[in-house]
Amino acid sequence: MYSKEIQKKLKDLGVEIGDSVRVKRGDQVHEGILMPKQELGDPDAIVIKLSNGYSLGLKFKGSELEKLQGHKGIGFKSSEEKTKRIAGKPLISIISTGGTVASRVDYATGGVDASYRTSDIVKTVPELGEFNIDSKFLFEIMSENMTPEHWKEMARAVYKELKTDTKGVIVTHGTDTMHFSSAALSFMLRDLNKPVVFTGSQRSSDRGSSDSFINMICSANFASKGDVAEVSLVMHGSSNDDFCYAHRGTKVRKLHTSKRDAFKSVNDEPLAKIFPDGRIEMTNGNYRKRCDGEVSLDDKLEEKVALIKTYPGMEPGIFDFYIGKKFKGFVIEGTGLGHVPTIEGHSVISRIREATKAGIPVCITSQCLFGRVHDFVYANLRKEFEAGAMFCGDMLPEVAYVKLMHVLAHSKDLEEIKKMMLTNVAGELNERTPVLE
Repeated sequence: MYSKEIQKKLKDLGVEIGDSVRVKRGDQVHEGILMPKQELGDPDAIVIKLSNGYSLGLKFKGSELEKLQGHKGIGFKSSEEKTKRIAGKPLISIISTGGTVASRVDYATGGVDASYRTSDIVKTVPELGEFNIDSKFLFEIMSENMTPEHWKEMARAVYKELKTDTKGVIVTHGTDTMHFSSAALSFMLRDLNKPVVFTGSQRSSDRGSSDSFINMICSANFASKGDVAEVSLVMHGSSNDDFCYAHRGTKVRKLHTSKRDAFKSVNDEPLAKIFPDGRIEMTNGNYRKRCDGEVSLDDKLEEKVALIKTYPGMEPGIFDFYIGKKFKGFVIEGTGLGHVPTIEGHSVISRIREATKAGIPVCITSQCLFGRVHDFVYANLRKEFEAGAMFCGDMLPEVAYVKLMHVLAHSKDLEEIKKMMLTNVAGELNERTPVLE
């Protein structure tokens, strides 16, 4: 997005994206079409497409801008659209928060722009023409920039759609932190009666190896026909375009930086195997089913929670920093069964004790991911337990982090917090960790 200064100038001049403009900077004069400003790049520079087809970025400060001709018609706008319903086609809702599922080149300007209009989404993924679609643009953000406030916005938007006659809701999302968001909505949307499906793409839609099309098709089929009334995450199940897995929103993690099948279920089986032709094979018998009940929204979160990874030689003063910043809770990614340093000079046991005595919960998880933590296998683990730490079974660190935010927004009593953290709410905690192949 352009800077506020540039936006004001454009408004004052009546210039819109797609207009022909002249930019004078010193002795240089350039004419071209004003391009949309993508999130990456300098917000204080304007971008124009020259007549030779190349784009040029120019520092706005010290430049003179003049409108030459009217709008050239950018074909892809971020908007909300409800199309005419066609009898016999199932209705699904698509909420866009970022990612590249529906991005493509706009040949009016030569730029790549993200489209969130239903008609453009169907043009990009023609198979979605089998559905009636209500699309909504919520925001466009790189997923590493997501905050708890964004999770709340997502939860409210999804809740609104769930109250309509839609069969299910799809949320398009950047992949890097999609599993944080799926966990957050798993706790904030209670008593779900329909599927809520997160999806995205590892590779952009303009690449031949893009996974976005199959992910969207499988997500639409699962949202419309799936019997799972939970928050799930649907992505490629293999490196080929043969099927996708639906993973439980609290038991999934991105485990590869770039592979198309980067997401895996952890300490759980995938909920279902979904094929592009619409077939769905259930692979996990333990799930909440569609029903006629009423979904409720609980979007309270305490954001002052820290997720701390232990490592050899770590400095215990890390905890002092967070306590000084008045953080309300800690989730520790211990090693193995939940170990933290206990050697003199690096021990964090005293910090755990100080925190819990002050009413600040300290939750123990494992950076191993698979398996579970345990408080009584080794002597050092007993020290953590005696200092007041709570061991969170086979809960993933990111999920414990989000859940603690949610729990702390509802209770300040340490015993009540412990009870809530160790109570399974959305499939995040298994009494016994399953043995997976």
